[in-house]
Amino acid sequence: MQIDQQPFGQTGSGAPVTRYTLENKNGMKAGILDYGGIVQSLTAPDRSGGWADVVLGFPELDGYLTEAYLEGGPYFGAIVGRFANRIAGGQFSLDGKVYPLYINNGGNALHGGKVGFDKKIWKAVTRESDREAVLELSYLSPDGEEGYPGNLEVTVTYTLNNENALRIDYRAVTDQKTVINLTNHAYFNLSGGEDTVLHEMLTVDADRFLPIRPDQIPTGEIRSVAGTPMDLRQPAMLGAQMLEPDEQLGLGHGYDHCWALNVPGDLSRLAAAVYDPHSGRQLEVFTTEPGIQLYAGNFLDGSLRGKRGESYGPHAGLALETQHFPDSPNRPEFPSTVLAPGREWRSTTVYRFSVR
Repeated sequence: MQIDQQPFGQTGSGAPVTRYTLENKNGMKAGILDYGGIVQSLTAPDRSGGWADVVLGFPELDGYLTEAYLEGGPYFGAIVGRFANRIAGGQFSLDGKVYPLYINNGGNALHGGKVGFDKKIWKAVTRESDREAVLELSYLSPDGEEGYPGNLEVTVTYTLNNENALRIDYRAVTDQKTVINLTNHAYFNLSGGEDTVLHEMLTVDADRFLPIRPDQIPTGEIRSVAGTPMDLRQPAMLGAQMLEPDEQLGLGHGYDHCWALNVPGDLSRLAAAVYDPHSGRQLEVFTTEPGIQLYAGNFLDGSLRGKRGESYGPHAGLALETQHFPDSPNRPEFPSTVLAPGREWRSTTVYRFSVR
């Protein structure tokens, strides 16, 4: 196992950014930036032994700083927080006090605000052993940042092992009661960018999903997937399953929904899987989180170009965002996202690659 680090440009304010490349004994590599904790590249083998980069991103830092990228907000590969996903009306209350947030998604708050964790420089520490390569990123989010209460100390640890698995461990503590919901927003394309994800086969271990309003805020209901295009309990071709118009479910352009996993908190239970029949690559997802948001790159419009100069159009990648449910701070019936002083918030997700 080894870790290389190289300069990866400077932010608009002149802060240097470093890319850390974790490599296992098989030759699998994960390129991760200390800017936003971005998974900038991730290679995986196909059934013929060929390697390809299976995440969307840019070859240089400038790609993550352009006006088109920042306005479009795809969050390629980034850590998003303090609160991943949407909070209705851009506000929530704790102990009777209302906390207004930055509104950046219609009338709602999305993925931490104007300058969320995806745009911060994180402090990096590396560790290597015969079995794994580790990159530990830490950031102190001050009280009031983006409207959230409490000084929040966050650590996100990326670990690449020799089983071709990238593990992400999240840890946070606060000095005031606050809310937290972190995830990684990598977009996977198991063809290595040779095709869209529409032909990939998707499975989710969930009997229920969260219906949404037109502004993509959950209605509060947790509904059975049975008899709907949300039923992914058996492998289904992504394009055939999600592109059938269904006004009630908000379908027609693709998935951007949250599924309630059948066995929340169990890291040994498969949460989701994606299989690319052409390359033979398979991605398995394991998580301690209660939900997973599937976003099929519906709003990518071709204006952004990737690491090989390819255009990122609709469905160029699929995000598998393990997390608590959207708008949980305003939904007491959902699993709580409140973190109090003296408590430690932890979460783990594993992305494991194989071929068949």
